[in-house]
Amino acid sequence: MISPVATVTSPAAEQQDQGPFADLVQEILALTRRLFLQLLRRPSTLIAGILQPLIWLVLFGALFSNAPDGLLPGGMSYGRFLGAGVIVFTAFSGALNAGLPVMFDREFGFLNRLLVAPLRSRNSIVFASVIYITSLSLLQSLAIMGTAALLGYGWPGAAGLVLVSFTLLLLVFAFTALSLGLAFALPGHIELIAVIFVANLPLLFASTALAPLSFMPDWLGWLAALNPLTFAIEPIRAAYGGPLDLGAVLLDAPYGGVSGYGCLTILLLVTIGLFLIIRPLLNRKLA
Repeated sequence: MISPVATVTSPAAEQQDQGPFADLVQEILALTRRLFLQLLRRPSTLIAGILQPLIWLVLFGALFSNAPDGLLPGGMSYGRFLGAGVIVFTAFSGALNAGLPVMFDREFGFLNRLLVAPLRSRNSIVFASVIYITSLSLLQSLAIMGTAALLGYGWPGAAGLVLVSFTLLLLVFAFTALSLGLAFALPGHIELIAVIFVANLPLLFASTALAPLSFMPDWLGWLAALNPLTFAIEPIRAAYGGPLDLGAVLLDAPYGGVSGYGCLTILLLVTIGLFLIIRPLLNRKLA
């Protein structure tokens, strides 16, 4: 007769049998769930994050609805032109704010508890933040696109939605990595908030979010043509422009025309570059 005790597997043994990958996934899901629970306890953050870009879209679209003919390429309405800029700027702002929860965890001592906990990989802290910010950015973008469609600014097709999602993923990965690096490098949340405030508006106005390059003075046109936000805005704007052709020139920059593939390639290089720059800092802080 087999003893019942012999058939019982301890929880520790079951956890060990899961393997390192399963443990890592479990850690990431647990930390991501914690971030969403914090959001649910502060729903005003989510509501404000969705309402603010919608207000921009409605008010700015109405403000420039009587823009003179020829201001925008292809006779595009200003609301449709603005929609891509609002989507990108919202995702960019959310990614820049990704370091704030980590910074608050640092200041309140919770991060130290995580660092001494028996985690399979401390990189799960970074992965959880990326998943959290990416989910919020996609939710905000869907709200913006839905509002734009209701206002008569159009809706991207299936290929356009894939392009929008891919572009936003590159943008969010890049600036989430930067924000997390700043969260570990700066002394406190006041300094991080100051960096966010200083970076937000200059990068918005020095891009094609609100106006085309042809409308800008030469020096600002050069800055906008080098701004990573511009390389995210133009492919998303092309998703609203009918048949999608990424081989066409989307950006008439002072240094030459840039196609849709060129914009995505530059954005990918920016993402990889920021990740490689920030990774040594994250490795030191999470070691």
